[in-house]
Amino acid sequence: MSIGEVLALLQGEFPDVSISKIRFLEGEGLIEPERSPSGYRKFSYADVERLRYILGEQRDRYLPLRVIKDRLEAADREERPVNPPRALPDEAPPEVRLTRAELLAAAELDEETLTELEDFGLLAAVARHYDAESLAVARSVGALTAFGLRARHLRVVKAAAEREASLVEQAIAPLMRRRGPGAIDRADEAAKEISGLLLELHASLLRSAVRGGLGR
Repeated sequence: MSIGEVLALLQGEFPDVSISKIRFLEGEGLIEPERSPSGYRKFSYADVERLRYILGEQRDRYLPLRVIKDRLEAADREERPVNPPRALPDEAPPEVRLTRAELLAAAELDEETLTELEDFGLLAAVARHYDAESLAVARSVGALTAFGLRARHLRVVKAAAEREASLVEQAIAPLMRRRGPGAIDRADEAAKEISGLLLELHASLLRSAVRGGLGR
């Protein structure tokens, strides 16, 4: 299958998946589709199941890619297929709505760090509950504290994300001004695609900068 056909197969279950996301996962070494003589990607049904597993683990269990990659490599060594989590037909993923105590337990975070995250604007409760994005932020910061990084150090990350969000809004502004059926959907899809490409660019630039710093 082509990458477009794979996208069509997965979008019903994972509406946020995009071509740039699939390319990003390939770049990170989680999938390895074959290439045609002319260089086009050729995906098998096993590749699709592998993608479904990766996306499901991210959405349903909030696992970081490095953990998912370790699990995939272990399955490859044992020559066993991965078992993607399955949702019932038309079943939406459960909404994440955590109390403060539940968030602290799920993210393995202490009260002081969570208060810092809120003070520096990295996450916020809505009606005294926290959503999936708040949980992802809390888990990431919790892991970074092991390297001595605290919420106050991560304000630059938040500022960069806000600037990138402004770029996305600027890019899709012409689409948002259009009138007609499907205009909003096209703008939404463009926003997802641009966001994915910015993530890829950000990751590449960060890796390059870190390598450059280590080489000095």
